[in-house]
Amino acid sequence: MTESNEHNANKLIVNCLPLTDEERQAFVSAAGDVPQEFVGNPAERGTMVWRAQVPDELRSRATAVIGNIAPDECAQYPNLAWLQTWSAGVDRYVAPGVLPESTRVTNASGAYGQTVSEHLFAMMWALMRNLPMYARQQSEHRWHDLGRALSPAEATVLVVGTGDIGSHFAGLCKAVGAHTVGVRRNPAKPADGIDEMHGFDELDALLPTADVIALVVPAAPDTFHLIDGRRLTLMKSTAILLNAGRGTAVDPIALARALSEDQLHGAGLDVTEPEPLPKDSPLWDEPHCLITPHVAGGNHLEVTERRIVAIALENVRRYAAGEALTNVRR
Repeated sequence: MTESNEHNANKLIVNCLPLTDEERQAFVSAAGDVPQEFVGNPAERGTMVWRAQVPDELRSRATAVIGNIAPDECAQYPNLAWLQTWSAGVDRYVAPGVLPESTRVTNASGAYGQTVSEHLFAMMWALMRNLPMYARQQSEHRWHDLGRALSPAEATVLVVGTGDIGSHFAGLCKAVGAHTVGVRRNPAKPADGIDEMHGFDELDALLPTADVIALVVPAAPDTFHLIDGRRLTLMKSTAILLNAGRGTAVDPIALARALSEDQLHGAGLDVTEPEPLPKDSPLWDEPHCLITPHVAGGNHLEVTERRIVAIALENVRRYAAGEALTNVRR
């Protein structure tokens, strides 16, 4: 046995993905001589929720897991060197004390750009054309012209968070004639679909210029209530606010107040603080607020599942070959 083979024999990949037979064979080939256990349920393919159910006897032996194991069970994986999630968000796994600092965490960034950006785009255009208001009228059997609408053509779209999802959304907006402005931590780094890039320190100056503000930022101390009462007052009265990143980025009380006082045209929220949104939240009753229950991502598009599998497959190949992993988040 070569030194490489001996090293790989000490590894164990536990694969929780709900794979087709063809995909499973591809993972076997990608892993080479690295042992791999498949515990995913193929019947979950096409469902909205995948479950990482790892038998107890594999937890102590696993050096790599493909799937979103329960954070409160991470301590049961003492030899875990690498976790590949099927989600883009990894906040729960990189939080202090959840996993050892030595454990690599990689995500499925690149799988969700299409589905989340299309959802954001649909929300934006629906609000521009007053469709939520017309839907309410329909439920009340009322026929009434609500007046002037808005258009993305020649609009300034401010995208806060220009990773995979943000750049996809910007590209959709550019395709219909919008001018796209990005905000990211490193403004020197370009992003597809963005006409001009700025840092977070310029956000206050950019908000009054934007017709649409789209938030796709992760949960972090510096993004908590990034949009608060003060920043809502900086927006145009015709502006639309969209959020498909984390609900904590928007102060819900301040937003409800701003909408009730017509400080902005509307808001589209796929994420809220908290989730689920409480039944007594005033946002439910705001006619210019379009709310969906965190469904922009997930497995709502079949192509998303295929991309998740492809990302994990490439990283399994790299793991077996001793190469650097992609999508490393820690």
